[in-house]
Amino acid sequence: MDRLRHTDIKFLRGIGPKRAELLEKNLGIRTYYDMLYHFPTHYVDRTKIRTISEFQGEEMPSVQVRGRFVSLAVQGEGAKQRLVGLFTDRTGTMEIVWFQRVRYLREHYRTATDYVVFGKPTRFNGKWSMVHPEIDPPSTPLAHEGFRGVYPLTEQLRNRGFSSRSFASSAMEIIGGIRTLNETLPEHIIQRYNLLDLRSALYAIHSPQNMAILDRARLRLKFEELFYLQLDIQRYARRRSSSTQGFRFARIGQFFNNFYSQFLPFPLTGAQKRVIKEIRADMGTGRQMNRLLQGDVGSGKTLVALLTMLIALDNGYQACLMAPTEILATQHFETIREMVAPMGVNVKLLTGSTRKKERDEIDAQLMDGSLHILIGTHAVIEDRVRFRNLGYIVIDEQHRFGVAQRARLWTKNVIAPHVLVMTATPIPRTLAMTVYGDLDVSVIDELPPGRKPVQTLLRYDENRLATYQGIARQLKMGRQVYIVYPLINENEKLDLRSLEEGYEDICEIYRDYRVAYVHGKLKPEEKDYQMSIFASGEAQILVSTTVIEVGVNVPNATTMLIENAERFGLSQLHQLRGRVGRGDGQSYCILMTKRKIAKDTRKRLELMTATTDGFAIAEADMQMRGPGDIEGTMQSGIPFDLHIADLAHDGQIVQMARDAACDVLDADPDLASPANAVLLRQLASLNSRIKDWSKIS
Repeated sequence: MDRLRHTDIKFLRGIGPKRAELLEKNLGIRTYYDMLYHFPTHYVDRTKIRTISEFQGEEMPSVQVRGRFVSLAVQGEGAKQRLVGLFTDRTGTMEIVWFQRVRYLREHYRTATDYVVFGKPTRFNGKWSMVHPEIDPPSTPLAHEGFRGVYPLTEQLRNRGFSSRSFASSAMEIIGGIRTLNETLPEHIIQRYNLLDLRSALYAIHSPQNMAILDRARLRLKFEELFYLQLDIQRYARRRSSSTQGFRFARIGQFFNNFYSQFLPFPLTGAQKRVIKEIRADMGTGRQMNRLLQGDVGSGKTLVALLTMLIALDNGYQACLMAPTEILATQHFETIREMVAPMGVNVKLLTGSTRKKERDEIDAQLMDGSLHILIGTHAVIEDRVRFRNLGYIVIDEQHRFGVAQRARLWTKNVIAPHVLVMTATPIPRTLAMTVYGDLDVSVIDELPPGRKPVQTLLRYDENRLATYQGIARQLKMGRQVYIVYPLINENEKLDLRSLEEGYEDICEIYRDYRVAYVHGKLKPEEKDYQMSIFASGEAQILVSTTVIEVGVNVPNATTMLIENAERFGLSQLHQLRGRVGRGDGQSYCILMTKRKIAKDTRKRLELMTATTDGFAIAEADMQMRGPGDIEGTMQSGIPFDLHIADLAHDGQIVQMARDAACDVLDADPDLASPANAVLLRQLASLNSRIKDWSKIS
């Protein structure tokens, strides 16, 4: 395998230096290994012929059609010259277009001659067309090819003569030249899970003869990627768990007990009680806690954070809560200070706006230990902020902080404080197992009693008048309203209503009410002012971009109108919706869109109207968009590239790989046995950077 990693692709027959340069520029393929691990995205059964009349939608997967050219004509001049053929199979017609080798192809192909055309049909100006397809005479024995892989290619590569067929041929030539291929998995794992050997898997992934062998090849290659991913995560997680000393919080004292018995604002849900028990158990082990708390919007994560901070206080330690925005930090401060004030708990707020005199007072109280809980923004990680005895850290909306920012809190004590990171962005299980595989995960999966689910309504532009009338009724009842736009300035190409245009319209329509506005380009002080007049009730309407997605708590706001809802992802829509429904009144989220939208978009919006379950929405979002796009949850990073495994669809294989990695480490924690020597070699060859994931999550 090492030879494959270091052999330049230019030495492969049919490639050469110029084509090698194109491959590296377009796909990052530099070596034989890169070519072997450039896998098809899907496969076409070359024994099946489709008809043009069967084509549907705006875009089709790659298919093959048997027919003939009615005409072949060179169009355009010079660099814009192209060959256009009108192709028919008697059920319909389509255009076939070439932009390269125009003169040669015009002489090569003939009208009134049968051909089999293989390519990706697209609809353009009401007509079906294919660009640079593969073309064979019908006498070509396609049946022996079985399933043909369709490889990801760029337009530039297609124009320079690269095709799925040429990629498959190159991969097969590499495999054919390999007499022996060193295994990358131990024999005991291959046998236990009945996996193909590596050479057979690579052969079958590029040239499968049937679906059964293709499925086995996919399983082998996906398992291997996910196994090493899990092995890396679990290896260092175990090392951290066994070696990172933490404070032992052995007692539950008067802070916790008095608050629980006298000042609890509402009874805890069963889920909150379960999570608090999990955190208490971690705190008592003498090892550093490193736990992720997931909870949907409004599930009561802040109360869990407060109760567990009080445990730190009972054991003689200070606690710190860090939030990503000044607004959210201020809301946490006001909420927590009000709840614990009768108990004499000293809580302070530290942000970039804190005055010098107040900062000096906070610094002094932190050092003498009289300040129990510090709440703040990234200001709390500044070097001048020093604690007497920091024992517990809570990081809210943790994905909003950079890795380095989060890690700096660890320097605030000699022994690592316990860490609880919280997120209101539900993370699908397979993603949590991978990105946060070293963290213990707690989930609050029920809402406090009395909360009414937000009613989500899908409305179209022609319903705008009735929608505005419904908003007016809410305003007359004394309620407040969010109106969210995807853009700040008009973008004619995307045909979106801009915030600036919308703000003017809303001010005109609701002239009896005060309208605030916020967007990402406002200066911080102006943004804070606009948010504050809405939070205080001085303004009844807030026109905004998605900057309000996290960290705004206005219980009196009962309606949210999201303009151009088709432009938002599911998780983002769910986060926005979480800004309403925070009080005791019935709340509404209105998704405004145009009538004509894509099928997948309509499915996404209809799912939003059908459920308020954030975890169901997150799973659906990952299925539709892939894991890399989900709300910054990938920010911690994955150590290895995934060439074939898909976290959105391979949940069972993720679990199987995780179980296998744990079994290996249970039996051989240091991977010291001869049977596992291949594991150390493969980890090294993957250039894994040793990460203590717990310090950056």
